[in-house]
Amino acid sequence: MSKVKRKIITIDENKCDGCGLCIPSCEEGALQIIDGKARLVKDVYCDGLGNCLGECPQGAIKMIEREAEPFDEKAVEEHLEKLKREGGSELDDKIRCGGSATRDISRFSETEKKTEAVSDQQSAVEAELSHWPVQLHLVSPEARFLQNQDLLIAADCVPFACADFHPRFLAGRALLIGCPKLDDVDTYHDKLVEIFKRNNLKSINLVHMEVGCCFGLSRLVHSALQEAGIEIPVTETIVGVDGSIRQ
Repeated sequence: MSKVKRKIITIDENKCDGCGLCIPSCEEGALQIIDGKARLVKDVYCDGLGNCLGECPQGAIKMIEREAEPFDEKAVEEHLEKLKREGGSELDDKIRCGGSATRDISRFSETEKKTEAVSDQQSAVEAELSHWPVQLHLVSPEARFLQNQDLLIAADCVPFACADFHPRFLAGRALLIGCPKLDDVDTYHDKLVEIFKRNNLKSINLVHMEVGCCFGLSRLVHSALQEAGIEIPVTETIVGVDGSIRQ
């Protein structure tokens, strides 16, 4: 294939610490973590739009202009299909940050809880998180832990303000978290639309703080539901900055 001069990303390996934050932002699967560093897999997979640029906290990713093979949309489709086949319903973990790999979290059975030697303080509150990841940017709309579930959508700050977040809100629910002020709400909106369409959710429990910006999460959820054209019961809870339940 002949090369052309075009814009394409480059990664400074001396700056890259392998955190993987750039990986989910590349919808073409052009980036992988290899030997602890983010790397461009093939030139043909990079569209040169630079969605990954703002995700690197080390400033290791830049856009340059150089001789490269042209972006090939068909090759990208085949690449993504291959990754899906290898990784099931998710993209294969090798193109993603290791910390965003989907996993179930097993809890002790009632018998094990009784026999496990833990202090009264440790056993006073049981953790209720049943899956990983939880950050909306990192969760695939096809994640198995979303299917036929009651969904909890929580603003980032809620678990820190609400001392009984796990038993009060999280128990028995799949969790998604996000911040409508600091994160990309357009990306959130599109992701939520796909999640609502694909997972036959039983209910949505929305929990956010009393501060003004947090109400953007409520608008976002209802807007995504409207675009998805699906009716799902929504319960909304507002938490005060002192941890009290306002509404």
